[in-house]
Amino acid sequence: MSELPARSWTGLPVFPPGFRFGMATSAYQIEGAFDSDGKGPSIWDTFAARPGAIRHGEDGRVAIDHYHRYAEDVAHIAAAGTHDYRFSFSWPRVLPTGTGQVNKAGLDFYDRLVDSLLAAGVRPVPTLYHWDLPQALEDAGGWLSRDTSYALADLATVLADRLGDRVHDWITLNEMSVQTLYGYALTSHAPGRGLGFGALPAAHHQLLAHGLAVRALRAAGAATVGVAAQHFPVAAASEDPADREAAEIFATLTNWLFSDPILRGAYPESLAGLLPVHDGDLELISAPLDFYGVNYYEPTRIEAPRPGKDYGGVLEVDIPEGMPFSPVPVPAVERTDFGWAVVPDGLTEILTTLRKRYPALPQVVVTENGASFREPVHDARRIAYLDAHLRAVLSAISAGVDVRGYYVWSALDNFEWAAGYDERFGLIHVDRETLARTRKDSWHWFRSVIAAQPSS
Repeated sequence: MSELPARSWTGLPVFPPGFRFGMATSAYQIEGAFDSDGKGPSIWDTFAARPGAIRHGEDGRVAIDHYHRYAEDVAHIAAAGTHDYRFSFSWPRVLPTGTGQVNKAGLDFYDRLVDSLLAAGVRPVPTLYHWDLPQALEDAGGWLSRDTSYALADLATVLADRLGDRVHDWITLNEMSVQTLYGYALTSHAPGRGLGFGALPAAHHQLLAHGLAVRALRAAGAATVGVAAQHFPVAAASEDPADREAAEIFATLTNWLFSDPILRGAYPESLAGLLPVHDGDLELISAPLDFYGVNYYEPTRIEAPRPGKDYGGVLEVDIPEGMPFSPVPVPAVERTDFGWAVVPDGLTEILTTLRKRYPALPQVVVTENGASFREPVHDARRIAYLDAHLRAVLSAISAGVDVRGYYVWSALDNFEWAAGYDERFGLIHVDRETLARTRKDSWHWFRSVIAAQPSS
């Protein structure tokens, strides 16, 4: 498979000096080595073994074998001129049962990864938790248990003690809203609990884990701490009051349930009495952050449920009966190969909405943005997508949002959770048979974008 010859692009987006460009991944999606060197099982190992849980019956047992190929992957990431690499730790690789005895081999792997990044001139920006909860903790209650919050804080201490002399920028949790909705309220992601509104304790305990992890990282001397939250505009499908009410409920559950306690120190009023809050929790959760990470992919359109209407597939999940909202397609827009709506203006909208809702919003980093297009290497649609979304970030900056960085999801093609390996988000192509890496056209374009920026 041939790579694009060196070429020049013109009219590239230009950002203020000091703006940082990065690539992002997560442990379960790329590492593989699912039971190597003392690693324990995660909820995704268990979930992927369920018949029908993952498209084509695939799993992350090998993924793209980053565990053994990390040096090659770091070389590709660095060669693009990337400033930051956002990755995540596999919790059960470091603490196989979630607590207790540390797995030295697991820590050694992340030691090598961090050293490789720094030697290549790339700043490591690790995420403590990106959905791969140790199965032993899930068996003890998972995110429905308050104990899990404290276990994550212990993980933060272990990692900061080992890596804190070289890692200065940390992210606590990734997309708590998605873990809560897809994994606990519904059944389409691990652990697949299907609890509906009974999943709300999982939201609070992840938020508490965030607060406890911030405290632990600060105590260990972390210079910069943030969180990665999924955000998107939510619109009613019509002016019907029922649709408007449904959209408001959905926006509250998916956006403000998580950002309000972090950035305001209080839950949305409509939900405040439904969460297992203890004295002092909200003070922990709302501890000041150095940056707020925003993951954006597409907006959502909501209507009140219509009896007899089939809503399957709009969110890749079936909304259970009795839920007071139903997602419907965003009309008349281009779509990715994953079926997601391409709406760059939605990124500008959500960034400016966050700025208006939270006057004390810290610096923002777009910690994920990208698209699945299945072209192996010549991926002009991905270039157009990324260009449009970078310009949407520029529009938000012009509107007064203090955005300091943008990370592409993803550095490499990987295991896309319940969708398996069909969906390809990477700037670097990974052959499913040989696992050979090939830089896509979009990798070359992204390198050109980085090279075109003014010096700091």
